[in-house]
Amino acid sequence: MNLHPDLRVKLGSLELKNPVMTASGTFGYGREFESLIDPNLLGAIVVKGLSLKPIAGNPSPRIVETPCGMLNAIGLANIGLEEFIREKLPWLKSLDTKIIVNIYGHSIDEYGELANALKGIDGVSALEVNISCPNVESGGMDFGKDPDISARVTEKVVKNSDKPVIVKLTPNVTDIRILARAVQEAGAEAISLINTLTGMAVDIETRAPRLANISGGLSGPAIKPVALHMVYQVVKAVKIPVIGVGGIMDHRDALEFIIAGARAIQVGTANFVNPRATLDIIEGIEKYCVEKGIDKIRDIIGSIKTHN
Repeated sequence: MNLHPDLRVKLGSLELKNPVMTASGTFGYGREFESLIDPNLLGAIVVKGLSLKPIAGNPSPRIVETPCGMLNAIGLANIGLEEFIREKLPWLKSLDTKIIVNIYGHSIDEYGELANALKGIDGVSALEVNISCPNVESGGMDFGKDPDISARVTEKVVKNSDKPVIVKLTPNVTDIRILARAVQEAGAEAISLINTLTGMAVDIETRAPRLANISGGLSGPAIKPVALHMVYQVVKAVKIPVIGVGGIMDHRDALEFIIAGARAIQVGTANFVNPRATLDIIEGIEKYCVEKGIDKIRDIIGSIKTHN
């Protein structure tokens, strides 16, 4: 029995020591969790979404708890690219894990500028492109709802970057496979899915929306079955690696995604509930492999048994 199974996974040209990543927006810039966990043990840290210039985000309240999850309407608040490179990256670079920078823009050119600005920057292992953002050039519709625009954003980032490009897909579409194929053809090395589902909550005493923004993104255990099904669909539709995201709270959840075909997973809302969630998941996966006599995590990726 191998007491130390090989948990390494490959996402295109990017190799991770294990398949457990943090989800953007739930782990800050990494250092916020430094006193709670050892970040060196993670497969990768995906930092909070970055734009060219700092953004204050939406007014409060912008987080609301819901049954089995939470709604957030942070509004992609962030410190901007320059401050990230100056203030946050030096510490991140010192870690023994992959650092993935999540980027977003409000025009196709903005995405290109961001990718170009990160070209040659030491310590950044890959880019994750958030296409669930309003496109100011198309009257505010999210980039990620249109396969043609999603492909154009991906192409622009790939053309302007010297790093592997992961594209994060929105679930708020009719058929996510169409988007997945579009970004694959445009040059994405991997796909992460899903981003949050659109939702809202109402205070029955005041009869007002509980979020200042009215609607927000639903995350947490409530969305896991949706995320899992979409990952399963996309794995069968594309040739590039898929990263599973959505409601992963423990190692059992993570293993469901891996068995369904995800090459790696991201942990999001669980970080707020249990700051050690990522490390507990790594330990749980390792223990599962030992108990089942699995030498390499790669051996169970996509091992789901179906009748069709």
